[in-house]
Amino acid sequence: MDNPTRRMPKNNENNKLISPEERTELDDIVDQNIDSIVALHMRAESKAGQHQLTIERLIAFLGRPWYLYFIVLCVFLWIGLNLLLLIFHRASIDPAPFYWLQGAITLNALLTTTAVLIKQNRQEKQQGLHSHLDFQVNLLVEQKVTKLIGLVEELRRDLPSVKNRHDPQAEAMKQPVDPHDVMYNLHQSFNEAQQNL
Repeated sequence: MDNPTRRMPKNNENNKLISPEERTELDDIVDQNIDSIVALHMRAESKAGQHQLTIERLIAFLGRPWYLYFIVLCVFLWIGLNLLLLIFHRASIDPAPFYWLQGAITLNALLTTTAVLIKQNRQEKQQGLHSHLDFQVNLLVEQKVTKLIGLVEELRRDLPSVKNRHDPQAEAMKQPVDPHDVMYNLHQSFNEAQQNL
């Protein structure tokens, strides 16, 4: 999966402050992250069944502007053909009010809507998994930052040249955040806001 040609843009103003060695390390980290994202995406795609992928290709086909033009053209051609047959005193295939055309359009709408719902269900599941992944990464980052704050505070206390002062904000930040408490407080705030409406 490594792509040696994929690199961060070199014309960025911030890149002038970074040495070539650091830029190479940063590029490697970015490449690693991109490869991880691609691997997650490919794993999700590989779990989709053949029917799901076929429906998604169909939706991609139907979701283009020219498909709308195609439908409008077909409707006009159908109506025009039936009117021409009437003008030349022939039996119309689908006389006005064009019941066959209405049925075809309704069937097309039903199938398209169902296919879109199928695709949206899969996307919703993937979004839920991505949200859980984001939540896990955020919890891990919070734990690491809490640990770093504790280490910096410990280092500050151990250095003789730094005045040992009490920092209540740093003390508070050393405490890990309980996600359950945060969710409870968030729900309480939402409930209070809704009751005040």
